[in-house]
Amino acid sequence: MTKGIDKYSIDSTDYTVGQDNVQKWGFDVHNPVFGISAGLIALFLIGVLVTDTASAKAALDGVKGQIINSFDWLFIWSGNIFVIFCLGLIVSPFGKIRLGGVDATADYSFMSWLSMLFAAGMGIGLMFWSVAEPAAYYTGWFETPLGVEPNTPEAAKLALGATMYHWGLHPWAIYGVVALSLAFFSYNKGLPLSIRSIFYPILGDRAWGWAGHVVDILAVLATLFGLATSLGLGAQQAASGIQHVFGLEAGLGLQVIVITVVTLLAVVSVLRGIDGGVKVISNINMLVAFLLLILVALIGYAVTLGSIPTTLMAYIENIIPLSNPHGREDQAWLHGWTVFYWAWWISWSPFVGMFIARVSKGRTVREFITAVLIVPTTVTIIWMSVFGGMAIDQIVNNIGTLGSEGLTDVSLAMFQMFDALPFGTLLSIIAVVLVLVFFITSSDSGSLVIDSITAGGKVDTPVPQRVFWAFLEGAIAVALLWVGGTEAVQALQAGAISTALPFTIILLLMCVSLLMGMRTEKR
Repeated sequence: MTKGIDKYSIDSTDYTVGQDNVQKWGFDVHNPVFGISAGLIALFLIGVLVTDTASAKAALDGVKGQIINSFDWLFIWSGNIFVIFCLGLIVSPFGKIRLGGVDATADYSFMSWLSMLFAAGMGIGLMFWSVAEPAAYYTGWFETPLGVEPNTPEAAKLALGATMYHWGLHPWAIYGVVALSLAFFSYNKGLPLSIRSIFYPILGDRAWGWAGHVVDILAVLATLFGLATSLGLGAQQAASGIQHVFGLEAGLGLQVIVITVVTLLAVVSVLRGIDGGVKVISNINMLVAFLLLILVALIGYAVTLGSIPTTLMAYIENIIPLSNPHGREDQAWLHGWTVFYWAWWISWSPFVGMFIARVSKGRTVREFITAVLIVPTTVTIIWMSVFGGMAIDQIVNNIGTLGSEGLTDVSLAMFQMFDALPFGTLLSIIAVVLVLVFFITSSDSGSLVIDSITAGGKVDTPVPQRVFWAFLEGAIAVALLWVGGTEAVQALQAGAISTALPFTIILLLMCVSLLMGMRTEKR
């Protein structure tokens, strides 16, 4: 704490939250950020409507390939730095700092808070990949981690360890850096809840000018396109599940219906706010997820009991070889999986980070990082062991569709695994419900985040504004599916990954800026 004025706080600048905002048509928005973001999105949608999606996808895939091949070392090393940075904060004196000041109290119970972290962070991904990814690594569907021989006991162990590596400490450390930085500068320093605020120690008052505008616009676009991609890909998953269980045709019509229903439910949730909407749905979400986890674990307890220690040991043994980008023999696997994932997590980090910051006031830095890093990693170890272990067991013992045909359709892999289990139809119905509920949480939390950034960091914005963003996410996803189907959605995914490169640099600078801010804080 400096004498007189707290350094890097709102008191040390002439800026006031919302000073660049325009109030019109029931909206309260940051003039340059909202206008430019909305304009770029409109141009993008017009571009999609008039161009051939296959050639757009090819062009974006080319850019994505270049970025992944040229900057693989940057993504991997950045991920390692974020993990070390977060673990360092837990044991450092900065761990005592309380978000919101010494007397701040938590807004949500510990379990509700954890549920919201998890649902926003990676709920839908766990559903999609927990069966498909270990099965892919074991069979060599697209290369194998560390060049291990496919379909061997060693491949089975490494498949679980490598899957865990992609869903464990590293992604949560990426989210944790953004979330902690936002929460600290917003609650402890009184700055607007926006990405630009994090850079106030480095940029000074330039953070409120065009340097800050560019950072916020990048964050809005990355969030919106990341969410639209997830809604598009998720709609295809949900439609595949509905076709598998109920026999309805999983065509474009069903996918559009899924997105429309999810968007309408997300709008209802947005109208109810965090307390009445997001929190309630996240809690339901976790209950249903745990129900599914317990059912599958009990049905296949013989496999499950063995796979949890296997996953944990494989993760610990291989985390360093998997975190080293140099001299790797499995370059194709590294680029196709790990680097792609890291870029994907980084492009998603403004969204997840902002949402976690919104719900984390009152926690100490130590409590915050432990909850954001360690708890989800522990839950994910159990989840991946149960579902991934079961999938590999079915392939090894030639049980069901996975055993006879291997991994054929990624979006159906989980349902194919359930088919070979007792109560398979019931498990599949629960899984479809869970996929849809995870969608709603992603869409409504995403709307709240985009709304906050485009409102100049205000959190108490008019309701029509939040509804506007919820509808826009759904509209983008529907437009993309309508025009170019899977091609268009994957083109967008390639676009989201392209935004990860500048964001990686932004995240590394974030660590520096956060330390500068924390050094001035009373603890």
